[in-house]
Amino acid sequence: MSVDVGRSRLIPPGPGRGAALRMLLVMNSDRLGMMTDAARRYGDAAKLPVGPKTLYFFNHPEHAKHVLADNAANYHKGIGLVHARRALGDGLLTSEGELWRKQRRVIQPAFQSRRIAEQADVVAAEGARLVARLREHTGKGPVDVVAAMTGLTLGVLGRTLLAAELDRFPAIGDDFAAVQDQAMFELASLSAVPQWIPLPRQVRFRRARRRLQTIVDRLVDERTEIKDRDDVLSRLIVSARAEADPRVGRQRLRDEMVTLLLAGHETTASTLSWSLSLIDRHPEVRERLRDEARSVLGDRLPTYADLTRLKYTAMVVDEAVRLYPPVWLLPRKALAGDEIGGYAVPAGADVLICPFTLHRHPAFWSRPEEFDPERFDPDAPNNRPRYAYIPFGAGPRFCVGNHLGLMEAVFVIAMLSRELTLTSVPGRPAVPEPMLSLRIRGGLPMTVHAAA
Repeated sequence: MSVDVGRSRLIPPGPGRGAALRMLLVMNSDRLGMMTDAARRYGDAAKLPVGPKTLYFFNHPEHAKHVLADNAANYHKGIGLVHARRALGDGLLTSEGELWRKQRRVIQPAFQSRRIAEQADVVAAEGARLVARLREHTGKGPVDVVAAMTGLTLGVLGRTLLAAELDRFPAIGDDFAAVQDQAMFELASLSAVPQWIPLPRQVRFRRARRRLQTIVDRLVDERTEIKDRDDVLSRLIVSARAEADPRVGRQRLRDEMVTLLLAGHETTASTLSWSLSLIDRHPEVRERLRDEARSVLGDRLPTYADLTRLKYTAMVVDEAVRLYPPVWLLPRKALAGDEIGGYAVPAGADVLICPFTLHRHPAFWSRPEEFDPERFDPDAPNNRPRYAYIPFGAGPRFCVGNHLGLMEAVFVIAMLSRELTLTSVPGRPAVPEPMLSLRIRGGLPMTVHAAA
């Protein structure tokens, strides 16, 4: 749907073009600060000059609903993800149009509720392996929780979606960090720097990308039998073989697998890491989690039926992703002129919806900066608009793996709370790093203690 923007006289407030260079520098150094400051200064809509571009920032649930759902056909992926295409290729995260729809149809069946339920035992077993690994650090030096959660989520991803063991590729987490670093560099530089220039980060990226493609090729070559198999890897192989040009099919398979491996583990690892950091800062939450886990689970592994019984654990995870949504920014580009909240948006405009600021909007969240799982009590009154809370996006491009990721987070938090206490290292606070997901900068060292 297009709108005659000439009839919309309102222009969002914001700094003048003279601030463009300063804003570009801020985007490079403090992206969260830029979005938070814009929401504080200008309210629910702002027009931000950033280098040669103008960004239209909207920060109201109705704005998010319009862009992501009601008029989603008018909005393709925008700044950041467009530039990330040079790093990630044309996977589900960056593709558009018929290619995206085709890729989504191929992958979607692997995330049906029935399959998620069937995968609960695998998730619980991987969680038990994580607890055992962490228990070995009891009374010893700190362990990097971010690295531990990355190992866990890659293990779950491999066994649930790919029917493959990823543990044999120990450097895969570092390779994905290099890919993310390059993707954000593409955003910050607006893809103005050729990738062949031997900057250290670009050299690391090229090496990491080659290693990841080698891993993908190895996984594909090892899959000699795909008949009657319904995992994502087998489905992607079948789709690639259907391409008229085998080279195109092979490259799309590589792109899709690299994207799946990155997005499939990174968001859940981030959710778990932030949850553990917040739990450590709130001992009363830790005690209540422990009581619930021991009451519901006893000494057994969780099952799919326990998801509804681990009520408070789910509330804690929901509140963690409110404060630190793994998908912290949703950039879009308007195909045709539009009107959002009464403001004119021209064709080709870069539009930003920011869950990080939307989740802290004082009109919809009381004490928005505080960690309070009670706000997600399913038995308490809730008058918040639906789109005030969008940690996994919304609309047609809603995160396809969110149910698996949330099950994983709830199971692992319950199992860890039951048996261990993780405490932060003094002087090493958790600092957000807004990459493709909202990571903890530099990792999160924590010491491991047996639970009381």
